[in-house]
Amino acid sequence: MTRSSSRRDVASASAVTKRKKSATTPLDSRRSKRGKPSTTTSEVSDVTPRRSRYFEKNNLENTSDLDSEASGEVSQEDDAIQIRTLNTSSRKSSKKGEELWRPGIKTGLGPGKEVFVELPKAREAGSIPYMKTTIHPNTLLFLGDLRNNNDREWLKVHDADYRTSQNDFNSFIEHLTEKIIEKDETIPELPVKDIIFRIYRDIRFSKDPTPYKIYFSAAWSRTGRKGPYAAYYLQIQPGQTFVGGGLWMPEARSLEFLRRDVDRKPHKLKQVLLEARLRKEFLGGVGKDEKKAVKAFAAHNSDTALKTKPKGYALENENIELLRLRSYTVGKRLRDEEIVGPDALDRIAELIGILTPFITYLNSVVMPDDDGSEDSSDENNGAGGAD
Repeated sequence: MTRSSSRRDVASASAVTKRKKSATTPLDSRRSKRGKPSTTTSEVSDVTPRRSRYFEKNNLENTSDLDSEASGEVSQEDDAIQIRTLNTSSRKSSKKGEELWRPGIKTGLGPGKEVFVELPKAREAGSIPYMKTTIHPNTLLFLGDLRNNNDREWLKVHDADYRTSQNDFNSFIEHLTEKIIEKDETIPELPVKDIIFRIYRDIRFSKDPTPYKIYFSAAWSRTGRKGPYAAYYLQIQPGQTFVGGGLWMPEARSLEFLRRDVDRKPHKLKQVLLEARLRKEFLGGVGKDEKKAVKAFAAHNSDTALKTKPKGYALENENIELLRLRSYTVGKRLRDEEIVGPDALDRIAELIGILTPFITYLNSVVMPDDDGSEDSSDENNGAGGAD
């Protein structure tokens, strides 16, 4: 063997050895030799997306989706699939899924995902059709839901239910107004908007921050729902519906007129309170006893009454129980079955007809006719209980 051939054999063996080492050298070693940072197993796990608790709870997580998302290969079509899944199955099994419209609720889909939430439709009428002369049961159901979810975002999402219920109430009030006019000719024919109260609360000076009333209501007077006249009143609320009328917390001038009339001519109000149907429906069915009727009427208005005597009247005044009052009202509750029944319109109209003499008396005192003949003729009659 010559010296040149020996050198070629050594070089060939060295090249084979280098190729073997290159084949078995780890990838990290080659990266480190090029000056690039190596990534350990623990560091890889840190950048792997964690499983969302939301998906674990609702069985919505898919490992293939996670793998593709980690590698940055999630397509727009995949996003749409995730969003549709969120709007269907999660709505049934998760409270969060049902309330994705609420500010601050996390979807668990990660950043950059746009979620479209389908607004719920109005409740189906079911076997009971909507009619203009009745209150539909769905209206009470909506008011019950509003009581438990009294915030703007909830009502915005459930606008369909609100509109349907409000229209149901408005049509009922429109037909009830026709019957009230038949009972009391002093009530004018006004558009519904001048009779019903808005559902929005004035919370500027209230400790209660809830933005909405949890009932529908309307009032009828000679000037609609507003004005100085005594009014008929209807409030519809689950378990709290009632019909009433009178003057609730009137202004000082009207209140002084009422007290002066009670002091000088107490028989006028007492005669109204002793009417048989009024006692039966609005005073708890008390007998034809003047003291019992007055006591029942005073008890109905005790929440706003004075604890002692009003200024200018003696504590020993025989009518002090009526003089303490700051509201002159009566009311009667109706069961839910009554208000959604087919006879609700006639029943409410009947109760308002019973209240007509009471409303007429109050208006004759606080807003007397221009001639004032009755007041001037009896000016010095009755007990003079003023100090």
